[in-house]
Formats: sequence, structure tokens, C-alpha cells
Amino acid sequence: MLVAAIWGVNFVAIELGLRDLPPLVLTALRFVAAAVPLVFLVPRPSGARLRYVIAYGLVLGVLKFGALFTALAAGMSAGLASLVLQAQALMSVLLAAAVLGERPARAQVAGVLVGSVGIGVLATGSGGHATVIGFALTLFAAASWATANLVMRASGETRPLSLLVWSSLVPPLPLLGLAGVVDGGQAVLDAIIGLSWRGLLAVVYIAYVSTLVGFGIWNRLIAQYSVARVAPFSLLVPVFGLSAAWLLLDEPVGATELAAAAIILAGLALVVRRSTADGKNATAASEGRKPRVRPGCGRGRLVRSYDTSAR
Repeated sequence: MLVAAIWGVNFVAIELGLRDLPPLVLTALRFVAAAVPLVFLVPRPSGARLRYVIAYGLVLGVLKFGALFTALAAGMSAGLASLVLQAQALMSVLLAAAVLGERPARAQVAGVLVGSVGIGVLATGSGGHATVIGFALTLFAAASWATANLVMRASGETRPLSLLVWSSLVPPLPLLGLAGVVDGGQAVLDAIIGLSWRGLLAVVYIAYVSTLVGFGIWNRLIAQYSVARVAPFSLLVPVFGLSAAWLLLDEPVGATELAAAAIILAGLALVVRRSTADGKNATAASEGRKPRVRPGCGRGRLVRSYDTSAR
């Protein structure tokens, strides 16, 4: 819930930062701030090899956030972007099953599909709140985020904050190089030298609150649990994103947005219900108990009481 709130408000911070900075420059400054000075204080990743650190930095920093910030600059509204980006939940579950062999429960798949329907409702009924290029770039950012989740999981890193901080050294140079090509070297230099207080505050929130706190917690959950269990919880982000954009940016929230949010929450409820049941079963197993099959309930059907005779 905390991570969802942080990331929901983050879309407003990005929107405000883009009023003073080109999108790729803002993205580069985000990762410079996330890396320095913590790179001198946080130990190097212990479990992840160098290729995972570089891959995570490129996929998350250059591809995901470079595309997302450019989408917002190209006309994608902050509230709608917060919703479309959560297509990563479905992509993450599918990629984890295909690449890592993580088999999601049927309830988890159903929950993600229901949540994706909510995203579709908003995307088709949002009217003029998005441009075609903005929508396409946001979907690309979602796919990149799903890939970054897999890199994080496959890295085997036991100190997610270390991976996050050290991988933040990777994106700035590629992003500034791309910004020089797109916006021109002089425009990039002028934007950095003339950084306003509004731009600076946006960078501080995006780098320290959204990146270090938000992704620090997120990566720890990804490392501890399966991608299929964690990724769907990002479906809560649009609820906070739409609310923050309405309150702080005066973006309209109509019946379509409310209906989509309700569908997304229904999908999340399916995921949470399954994850809670899995957690109870895991706790019972760790305590030496085994699930008891109620007579007459059919083969393999479990109930929520446990046989303690196995102790």
C-alpha cells in the first residue's frame, strides 16, 4: 500500500518536473541523485553478477523510465499513465511463467486479467487524455518494467538496495547521450545549469522517495516472493495516481476512471485472497502441520483447518 501511494504521487512529481526539464534529462538526473552519494555508503551487490547490475540499470533506467518520461512529455496524462503502466502486472506474470518457470495460481491469473480489463476500460474511454505515441511509449515502459522484474528475480541478489543504488550508475550517460541527440547538446546543458526549484524538488522526490524507498521495498518483495505474487499489487498505483492528479494537477476524473479503478481493485482482491491463502499454507508447513482434507469434499480439496498430529 505504501509503495502504491509513493508511486501514485510520483506521476505528479514527474509531470511537474517536465515543465522545466526535457524528459531524458529529468530521467538522467533522477538516477544521478539516486546513485550519489549512496554509492559511497551502500556496499556492492553481493549476489548479483555485474551483468545483472548493468542489465537492471539499462532496462529499468533507460528503457522503462526513459520511455515513461517521454510519454508524459508527449501528451500522456499523469493519471492515465499511472493506470496504463500497470499492464506490467500481466506482462510480469506471463514472463515469469515463460522464463523463470514460476507457475501462477489460477486466482492470480484471473485477478491480473480482471485488472487488465480495468486498464482497457480506461484506455478506450479516456478520450483526449492521451496521444497515440504517449500511449504506445507507456505500454513499452510497462513491458520494460516487467523485464526488469525478471532481471531482479534472476539476479539472486540478497541486498536489493545495493542492486538499486549501484545499477543507478548505469542510466545517466546513455540517457544524456540520447537527450543530446533528441534535444541538442546546448539545450541539455541549459536545462541542467538553469535547474529551477520546482525541477529540483521533482528530482528529489523521484530519486529518493520513488526510486530508493519505493523500488527498495519493491525489490525486496520481488527477491523474497515470486514475481507472480508481488507484481499484481502494483494495480493499486492507478488509484493513488488518479487521485493525486485530480487533487494536484486538476486532471478530471469521470465515471470511466472510477469504473476502471473499481474493476482494478476487484482484480487485486482476487490476487490478495490467493496470496493470503498461500501464506497461511506456507506458515502451516513451516510449523510442521499439514493441510487436512475434509471427508467428502473431493480429492485434494483443502480446508483452512490443519491437522496438528504431524508435530
